[in-house]
Amino acid sequence: MRKLIFIFMALFLAACSMGNQTEIERNKEKWQDANVSHYRYNLFVGCFCVFSQDMPLVIEVKDAEVVSMEYQNGNEIDASSRELFEKYATIDRIFSELAKDINGEADEVIVTYDPTYGFPAEINIDFIKDAIDDELALTVSNFEKLP
Repeated sequence: MRKLIFIFMALFLAACSMGNQTEIERNKEKWQDANVSHYRYNLFVGCFCVFSQDMPLVIEVKDAEVVSMEYQNGNEIDASSRELFEKYATIDRIFSELAKDINGEADEVIVTYDPTYGFPAEINIDFIKDAIDDELALTVSNFEKLP
């Protein structure tokens, strides 16, 4: 009888821990389960930045490495802007940065996930709630799985 109670408790605790899985964890798992190794997407980075008029970026990724990254309008990406973009240049990097922001690096984070692949499709980050012009918005669009 004790073994039966122990088994029941173990199953119950496992079910509870699965139910506590956060939204980001569920969607990251969906992304990983999709096993997309080659893809292209547009990334719009919205902030009080000099490059805003050149958005979005077109980024191609293969086997977790950036194959190409360019402004959609063909303008060259300068080195200082490229440093910021590198943080968001793959879906895995977006998840990584998002996790940091959710876990305390930002005061407020609002995310919408892609229903098919689970990647963050829209992210609005307010790093300091009462500060002005510190917000960052990211939009992933035109996602395309490549062969």
